[in-house]
Amino acid sequence: MGGSKVFQIVGFQNSGKTTLIEKLIKAGNEKGLRIGTIKHHGHGGPIDLPNLNKDSNRHSRAGSIVSSVAGEGTLLIEAPKDDWGLEDIIQVYHRFELDLILVEGYKKSPYPKAVMIRNKEDLSLLNRLKNIQTVISWFPIETNYPVFLHTQVDDFIVFFYKDLFSNFGGNNR
Repeated sequence: MGGSKVFQIVGFQNSGKTTLIEKLIKAGNEKGLRIGTIKHHGHGGPIDLPNLNKDSNRHSRAGSIVSSVAGEGTLLIEAPKDDWGLEDIIQVYHRFELDLILVEGYKKSPYPKAVMIRNKEDLSLLNRLKNIQTVISWFPIETNYPVFLHTQVDDFIVFFYKDLFSNFGGNNR
Protein backbone atom coordinates (compact mmCIF):
# COMPACT_ATOMS: atom_id res chain seq x y z
CA MET A 1 0.00 0.00 0.00
CA GLY A 2 1.13 3.58 -0.56
CA GLY A 3 2.93 2.82 -3.83
CA SER A 4 0.62 4.69 -6.19
CA LYS A 5 2.32 7.10 -8.55
CA VAL A 6 0.94 10.63 -8.41
CA PHE A 7 0.95 13.02 -11.36
CA GLN A 8 -0.65 16.44 -11.59
CA ILE A 9 -2.24 18.24 -14.53
CA VAL A 10 -2.32 21.93 -13.68
CA GLY A 11 -3.30 25.16 -15.42
CA PHE A 12 -5.87 27.87 -15.28
CA GLN A 13 -9.57 27.40 -15.99
CA ASN A 14 -10.47 26.26 -19.52
CA SER A 15 -6.91 25.20 -20.37
CA GLY A 16 -7.93 21.60 -21.18
CA LYS A 17 -7.04 19.82 -17.93
CA THR A 18 -10.17 17.70 -17.66
CA THR A 19 -10.09 16.62 -21.30
CA LEU A 20 -6.44 15.63 -20.96
CA ILE A 21 -7.11 13.62 -17.80
CA GLU A 22 -9.97 11.80 -19.53
CA LYS A 23 -7.60 10.78 -22.31
CA LEU A 24 -4.87 9.72 -19.86
CA ILE A 25 -7.39 7.55 -18.00
CA LYS A 26 -8.58 5.87 -21.19
CA ALA A 27 -5.02 5.19 -22.37
CA GLY A 28 -4.02 3.91 -18.93
CA ASN A 29 -7.03 1.62 -18.74
CA GLU A 30 -6.06 0.17 -22.13
CA LYS A 31 -2.70 -0.68 -20.55
CA GLY A 32 -4.43 -2.43 -17.64
CA LEU A 33 -3.58 0.26 -15.09
CA ARG A 34 -5.72 1.05 -12.06
CA ILE A 35 -6.15 4.81 -12.06
CA GLY A 36 -7.78 7.15 -9.58
CA THR A 37 -8.34 10.87 -9.96
CA ILE A 38 -8.54 13.84 -7.62
CA LYS A 39 -10.05 17.09 -8.86
CA HIS A 40 -9.51 20.31 -6.99
CA HIS A 41 -12.77 22.21 -6.78
CA GLY A 42 -11.06 25.56 -6.77
CA HIS A 43 -13.90 27.77 -7.94
CA GLY A 44 -15.55 28.30 -4.53
CA GLY A 45 -18.83 27.08 -3.14
CA PRO A 46 -19.99 23.57 -2.39
CA ILE A 47 -19.89 20.79 -4.93
CA ASP A 48 -23.46 20.33 -6.11
CA LEU A 49 -24.53 16.69 -5.90
CA PRO A 50 -28.11 16.57 -7.18
CA ASN A 51 -30.18 13.53 -6.34
CA LEU A 52 -28.20 12.94 -3.13
CA ASN A 53 -30.56 11.55 -0.51
CA LYS A 54 -30.77 14.27 2.15
CA ASP A 55 -30.90 11.63 4.93
CA SER A 56 -27.62 10.18 3.71
CA ASN A 57 -25.52 12.95 5.20
CA ARG A 58 -27.16 13.00 8.64
CA HIS A 59 -24.20 11.13 10.17
CA SER A 60 -21.81 13.83 8.92
CA ARG A 61 -24.03 16.62 10.16
CA ALA A 62 -24.13 14.87 13.54
CA GLY A 63 -20.33 14.98 13.68
CA SER A 64 -19.13 11.68 12.19
CA ILE A 65 -15.50 11.95 11.05
CA VAL A 66 -16.21 9.96 7.89
CA SER A 67 -19.43 8.56 6.42
CA SER A 68 -20.27 7.00 3.11
CA VAL A 69 -23.17 6.06 0.90
CA ALA A 70 -23.01 3.11 -1.49
CA GLY A 71 -25.41 2.35 -4.30
CA GLU A 72 -25.62 1.79 -8.01
CA GLY A 73 -21.94 0.90 -8.12
CA THR A 74 -20.79 4.20 -6.59
CA LEU A 75 -19.25 4.99 -3.22
CA LEU A 76 -19.53 8.60 -2.10
CA ILE A 77 -17.28 9.34 0.83
CA GLU A 78 -18.03 12.35 2.97
CA ALA A 79 -15.45 13.29 5.55
CA PRO A 80 -15.92 16.83 6.87
CA LYS A 81 -12.68 18.49 7.86
CA ASP A 82 -11.63 22.14 8.02
CA ASP A 83 -9.12 21.61 5.24
CA TRP A 84 -8.66 18.51 3.11
CA GLY A 85 -5.14 18.87 1.86
CA LEU A 86 -4.04 16.95 -1.19
CA GLU A 87 -1.76 14.80 0.97
CA ASP A 88 -4.73 13.71 3.13
CA ILE A 89 -6.77 12.74 0.07
CA ILE A 90 -3.87 10.82 -1.47
CA GLN A 91 -3.56 8.77 1.72
CA VAL A 92 -7.22 7.74 1.34
CA TYR A 93 -6.64 6.83 -2.32
CA HIS A 94 -3.68 4.59 -1.45
CA ARG A 95 -6.23 2.20 0.10
CA PHE A 96 -7.56 1.46 -3.39
CA GLU A 97 -4.22 -0.01 -4.55
CA LEU A 98 -3.99 2.19 -7.62
CA ASP A 99 -1.14 2.29 -10.10
CA LEU A 100 -1.62 5.99 -10.76
CA ILE A 101 -3.38 8.91 -9.12
CA LEU A 102 -4.01 11.77 -11.56
CA VAL A 103 -4.54 15.09 -9.83
CA GLU A 104 -6.32 17.94 -11.56
CA GLY A 105 -5.25 21.18 -9.95
CA TYR A 106 -3.49 21.82 -6.64
CA LYS A 107 -0.92 23.85 -8.60
CA LYS A 108 1.37 24.48 -5.63
CA SER A 109 1.71 20.82 -4.61
CA PRO A 110 5.14 19.28 -5.16
CA TYR A 111 4.22 16.25 -7.28
CA PRO A 112 5.46 15.80 -10.86
CA LYS A 113 3.21 17.78 -13.16
CA ALA A 114 2.28 18.84 -16.64
CA VAL A 115 1.40 22.52 -16.99
CA MET A 116 -1.34 23.53 -19.41
CA ILE A 117 -0.74 26.93 -21.06
CA ARG A 118 -3.65 28.47 -22.94
CA ASN A 119 -2.77 32.19 -22.92
CA LYS A 120 0.49 34.14 -22.76
CA GLU A 121 -0.49 35.27 -19.23
CA ASP A 122 -0.37 31.60 -18.15
CA LEU A 123 3.37 31.46 -18.85
CA SER A 124 3.99 32.84 -15.34
CA LEU A 125 3.14 29.36 -14.03
CA LEU A 126 6.41 28.05 -15.46
CA ASN A 127 8.35 30.30 -13.09
CA ARG A 128 6.18 29.72 -10.02
CA LEU A 129 5.53 25.96 -9.92
CA LYS A 130 7.74 23.10 -8.77
CA ASN A 131 8.43 19.69 -10.31
CA ILE A 132 7.26 20.55 -13.83
CA GLN A 133 7.90 17.62 -16.15
CA THR A 134 6.32 18.88 -19.36
CA VAL A 135 4.20 21.66 -20.83
CA ILE A 136 1.17 21.46 -23.08
CA SER A 137 0.55 24.78 -24.81
CA TRP A 138 -2.03 26.25 -27.14
CA PHE A 139 0.75 28.12 -28.99
CA PRO A 140 4.45 27.50 -29.63
CA ILE A 141 6.73 28.42 -26.71
CA GLU A 142 10.38 28.05 -25.88
CA THR A 143 11.31 26.53 -22.52
CA ASN A 144 13.64 23.93 -21.09
CA TYR A 145 10.73 21.53 -20.55
CA PRO A 146 9.40 19.15 -23.19
CA VAL A 147 6.56 21.02 -24.91
CA PHE A 148 3.56 19.59 -26.73
CA LEU A 149 1.00 21.69 -28.55
CA HIS A 150 -2.60 21.05 -27.48
CA THR A 151 -3.09 19.48 -30.92
CA GLN A 152 -0.39 16.91 -30.01
CA VAL A 153 -2.16 15.45 -26.99
CA ASP A 154 -1.89 11.92 -28.40
CA ASP A 155 1.89 12.38 -28.64
CA PHE A 156 1.93 13.63 -25.04
CA ILE A 157 0.04 10.54 -23.87
CA VAL A 158 2.59 8.25 -25.54
CA PHE A 159 5.39 10.31 -23.94
CA PHE A 160 3.66 10.18 -20.56
CA TYR A 161 3.26 6.40 -20.40
CA LYS A 162 6.55 5.58 -22.15
CA ASP A 163 8.91 8.11 -20.54
CA LEU A 164 7.37 9.94 -17.58
CA PHE A 165 5.28 7.21 -15.95
CA SER A 166 8.12 4.69 -15.91
CA ASN A 167 10.54 7.20 -14.37
CA PHE A 168 8.72 8.33 -11.27
CA GLY A 169 7.97 6.07 -8.33
CA GLY A 170 5.23 5.76 -5.73
CA ASN A 171 4.97 8.61 -3.21
CA ASN A 172 6.88 10.61 -5.80
CA ARG A 173 7.31 14.11 -4.45
